[in-house]
Amino acid sequence: MPEPLEQAGGEFARVLRAAIRARGLGLERIRDRLRAQGVSISLATLSYWQSGRSRPERRESLAAVELLESVLEVPPGSLLASLGPPRRRGRWLSTVPVSPEVAAFWPRPDAVEEAVSEVDIKWDERLTRISQHDRVFISADGGERSYHSRQVLRAEADGPDRWVVIMHLDEHDRPLPTIRPLRHCHLGRTVLRPADGLLVAELLFERPLRKGDTVITEHELVNSAPYPPATNYERKFRLPVREYVLEVCFDPAGLPAYCERYFQLDESDEIAVPVDPRESVHGVALNFGPGRYGFRWD
Repeated sequence: MPEPLEQAGGEFARVLRAAIRARGLGLERIRDRLRAQGVSISLATLSYWQSGRSRPERRESLAAVELLESVLEVPPGSLLASLGPPRRRGRWLSTVPVSPEVAAFWPRPDAVEEAVSEVDIKWDERLTRISQHDRVFISADGGERSYHSRQVLRAEADGPDRWVVIMHLDEHDRPLPTIRPLRHCHLGRTVLRPADGLLVAELLFERPLRKGDTVITEHELVNSAPYPPATNYERKFRLPVREYVLEVCFDPAGLPAYCERYFQLDESDEIAVPVDPRESVHGVALNFGPGRYGFRWD
């Protein structure tokens, strides 16, 4: 049987719930009081923290916890102390004791968290990322034409039945792409937020998985012309992956003048490596994450 969600947040979730009950404030009032002090935390994030679904990890989140102590009128440092030592980082873990927040590594975490709150991600941490292979296709005029992804996942408990896709367009005045399930999955709930350039979708497996089962799924995202301009592509991993392969395929009539591969693990500095611009460039990362991995070009 899966462990209770509370175990993900542990002592912090219990201390936070007790403080909220004692203070008698709803999550909306807590959010508004934090905003009045210049800190923006979504309702989804506060809910995840108190349920143990996730816990503060990023510097900005830890700073928000300090203000939260003031709002809840608890002794300074008490919430931060309940977080305990930082979790292990920088190497492969088949199961991550405490994962980063759902919207970790995204430029606008609040918008992502609000969109993700409308789908079911309870199995996300019960799926081990064995392999992921992304192929991005760039048109002759430099637009992102389509994207194809293949995942190999393994269930670490009985019950996982879906994989959640999050996609963001930098150009918010462009239509969102169409998502197409290709193999061993079909489309579940889909959340479209054009104003935020966000698409969140559930890919439902053919059947719920048992512990130890593996599944191979494939899907694609297809943009409509005129294609959104693309000068980079990156994959964000809040949980580690054993093997990640990223290919960027350029039209022969529109090869870039410059291209580089870059990655960032956790909150460490970003590392960039120049690569020769060709019709197709690729990178391979082993035992990678949490972090970001991608290519950018000019």
